Parts: sequence; structure tokens; C-alpha cells
Amino acid sequence: MSDQPNFVIVFLDDSGWADFRPFGDTPYPTPNVERLAAEGCRFNQFYVPQAICSASRAALLTGCYPGRNKVYGAIPPRSRGLDPSFATMGEVLRKAGYATGCFGKWHIGDHEDTRPPARGFDESCGLMYSNDMWRHHPGSRHFDHFDLQFWENGEIGIEDVSPEQQRMLTTWYTEHAVSFVEHHKDEPFFLYVPHNMPHVPIFCSDKFEGKSGCGLYADVMMEIDWSVGEIMKALDKAGVADNTLVVFTSDNGPWISYGNHAGTTPYREAKGTGFDGGTRSACTMRFPGRIPAGTASEDAFCSVDLMPTFAQLAGAEMPDNPIDGKNVLDLLTGQPDAVRPHDYYPFSTARTFEGVISGDGKWKLHLPHSYRTLAEAGNDGKPGSYAQAFIELSLFDLKNDPYETTNVADQHPEVVAQLKAYAEAHKAKWFSDNP
Repeated sequence: MSDQPNFVIVFLDDSGWADFRPFGDTPYPTPNVERLAAEGCRFNQFYVPQAICSASRAALLTGCYPGRNKVYGAIPPRSRGLDPSFATMGEVLRKAGYATGCFGKWHIGDHEDTRPPARGFDESCGLMYSNDMWRHHPGSRHFDHFDLQFWENGEIGIEDVSPEQQRMLTTWYTEHAVSFVEHHKDEPFFLYVPHNMPHVPIFCSDKFEGKSGCGLYADVMMEIDWSVGEIMKALDKAGVADNTLVVFTSDNGPWISYGNHAGTTPYREAKGTGFDGGTRSACTMRFPGRIPAGTASEDAFCSVDLMPTFAQLAGAEMPDNPIDGKNVLDLLTGQPDAVRPHDYYPFSTARTFEGVISGDGKWKLHLPHSYRTLAEAGNDGKPGSYAQAFIELSLFDLKNDPYETTNVADQHPEVVAQLKAYAEAHKAKWFSDNP
């Protein structure tokens, strides 16, 4: 067995914080995610810096905030996306001797030099952008001229994915992931599985259709849980489970305008906002012998921190470009003297910078900004509608008010002053060129 640990990231698309047990009391079973939590730790305050597809993925893979890497919002098809000068986690780990695989939704670049084979992944398959960016989109004609291409190892395998073929996406990604583990069990590997589901339009295979008895969304969740189980079984069978750090989380919160085709979160608002319903994702990690089993953590950290943490564990050199993430291994492994390495975590929506969370996760400051809020939910795959709202300068005590209901700025002027200074400096440095 290699001294270098393996890494597996299962990264869902638009999954709600409460979509899986033990985070939510779901009416459908999710035994494999529950097992992952029982054998590892559930992190209750894990953040992404922006609750939109491409920005969240670029932040995870580069360790850089959107203001630095300039990936905001959701990149349209055929766009170049992330500048190759920003190294990805795949490139960093491959240089350290890792086999690397990416099976799922990429969505940080759709040119030859920005797709997975050029960005550090030895093996890859999947869609280069969101699965609603196609001519079958139910609510927009913006994507009518785009086919939904399925790529495999740098070549187009399916020129125009059909709705029937979308039913197989979760299965295909899982099969590739299992095969990857089997073929690379004797060397260190990094396996990245960014599922398309449950981003709308949602689909599941025949083996899960109707199985939950709770509707299509629940069927999709059960198939994702099955996928987690298949990957865990592959790790067990290969004899590498004890040397593998597994991360299970989502790129952001649920797309609630789709009603019964969207997940749920107990937090305020959802995808496409800077509130915790958008940026706080359920996260479970298992790393036998390092992360205490059956535990829960309230320590705050962010997706940008995974790159430097993995690099430290792998003995990999950090990229030449500056990154924003910090090594949080002591937090992940529950060390009592762990140092929180950030003064603050910034959050934004598209090109609008919105505020900061204190490095200990206690305080959250919103600068004044507008945001979208649900006006009416859709149903059965049809989107609903949003209204525009506005939040004034607001301070929330996330430890006592995680749902961001009560502005306590007047009671804590010194906290407001400190966080506002962080926020204004961050905004001036990284968002000054944005409208």
C-alpha cells in the first residue's frame, strides 16, 4: 500500500442540505451515505464560496475564490472557462504520482485546453456543462442551438444525449468510477465524481424509477446513494478503503424554483444566493484512522481548503499560482488544538460580492445587496418564478441563529467593523473590476 492516501470526491449538483440522512429525516432510505457518516464525520458548517455551478467547481478544483480565478456563475457551452494558468487539483496530484479520473459534469471549460484531459485527468467522461443547457430545456430557448455532448477521454462519444440517455448518467459515472478504482488500486489515485444529478432536468435509471414511493426526486436521491455504495464497495474490494479519504458533498444548495424536482434545506434561501441555503452544503468525510468515526463537527471551512489539505497529505507541491485555501487537516481530524487558518470566508453571487463569514464560522456579515427569493414554485420539471428582495447591512450570529433570521448588527458594532473591513478590502482587491 502506498504511503500516499487516495482521494475520492463525490460532488453533487444542486443537492439540498437535508436530502440525505443523517442530515435530513428523509422519507426514503439513504443507507450508504449514512454508513459513510457512521464511519467518518459529518461536517455541519461546510461552505462553497458561490452557490452557482461553475464558480463552485472552479473554487473546489483550484483552491481559489471566484474573485481570483474569475469564474463566476455558470459558464455556457463552448466557452473557454477557467484560465489554464490556474492549476487544478488533478494537475497538482498527478505531478505527485497520482492516477487521476473525472467522471461526471465538468462545467469549468469547454475548449480543448480547458476540458479534463488538458487539466490533469488521465481518464474522464461526462458532460462539459449543465444537463439543462440543451434544446429540450423546458423554460428557455437560450440553449436551442446546443446539443448535449457526452465526452469520453477527450473525444465526443455521444453527439446529442437524448432524454432516455440522461437516465443513464448516474449509472455510467458510477461504472467508470468503479472501474477506475479496480485498475488503479496499486497506485495512489484521485477520483472525482461530479454527478449531474439532481440538477434539473432530473432522471434516474429503470432500476430506481418509482423505487422510493416518494416521487422522482427521491428516486434520484436513492440512485445517488446507490452510487456512493458502489464506490465504497469498490474501495473495500480493492483493499484500499483504509487508505482513502472520501468526501461527499454538493456544489451548492437546491434550485427551489423547481418545486418537487428540487431538494430541501433548513437554511435561508437556496441556490443562486449568498445565504446559507445556497452556500452551506451537507458534507461527510471518511478517512479511517484519521477522521474519528461517528462524529459531527461544527467547525467552519470551505471547499477552497481541500486542495492544500490534499496536497499536504499527498506530499505534493503547491501550484505556482497563488491560492486562497489553507490546510485544514487538523480541523478535519478533530485535533483539540486545531488552528482556524482564515480570518474570514467571502461569499458572492455571480459578479456581485455580498459579504463574509468569520473564520470561526460564528458571524456572518451581509453587505447591502439585492437577491432573488422564491415567489412561486414550479412542478414536475417546470420552473416557478422569483421575486427580487434586498438586504441591508446585516450581521447574523450563525451559532445561535443559523437560519439568518435576526440582524444583530446594532448589538455588536465591533464585530461589524472588523468584518466590514475584511469585506471591503476583499471587494476592492478582487471585485473592483466588476459592475
